[in-house]
Amino acid sequence: MEDDQNVGPRLARLRQLFGISQRELARRAGVTNGTISGIESSKTSPQIGSLRKILEAFPITIVEFFSMDLQDTEQLFFRRAELVEMGGAGLSLRVVAAQKKTRSLQVTHEHYAPSADTGVHMLSHHGEEAGIVIRGTLEVYLGSQMAVLQAGDAYYFPSSLPHRFRNPGTEECEVVSAATPPSF
Repeated sequence: MEDDQNVGPRLARLRQLFGISQRELARRAGVTNGTISGIESSKTSPQIGSLRKILEAFPITIVEFFSMDLQDTEQLFFRRAELVEMGGAGLSLRVVAAQKKTRSLQVTHEHYAPSADTGVHMLSHHGEEAGIVIRGTLEVYLGSQMAVLQAGDAYYFPSSLPHRFRNPGTEECEVVSAATPPSF
């Protein structure tokens, strides 16, 4: 395989970027831990088929594996245009560092148009959520409870509690929230 000298360090860096251990990568790829260790330490050079099998543990192709920049430089600051938009229909959810696949925290800048909400169905997932209303009014439904929050008010709850959010006001509502682990 071309560029054998780079396979081991590239695989090690990719694994670290995704925050998984050698043992976990071996389990996902269906190979031994020794195989991953040998490749990463450049003691073993994998066949193209073996490398493909290992890379199936990541959302990446072989071409991307050899062409992507795996430098240790990590983006620390994000401009407005770099926040990834996840909303729609009167709801803007701009996520900080959404490009970072190994993030363990989700920070979102939310804008709810008047009457906008997260949907009629309650959301529920693993983790915790917190947020603070910056301006406007926000209805927060948590299980059978509901509270109307104003600017300066906040919430914090386990995400396994069925929940939804709605702007009952006549002006836009702005919220900054955090969730762990990321739900999107």
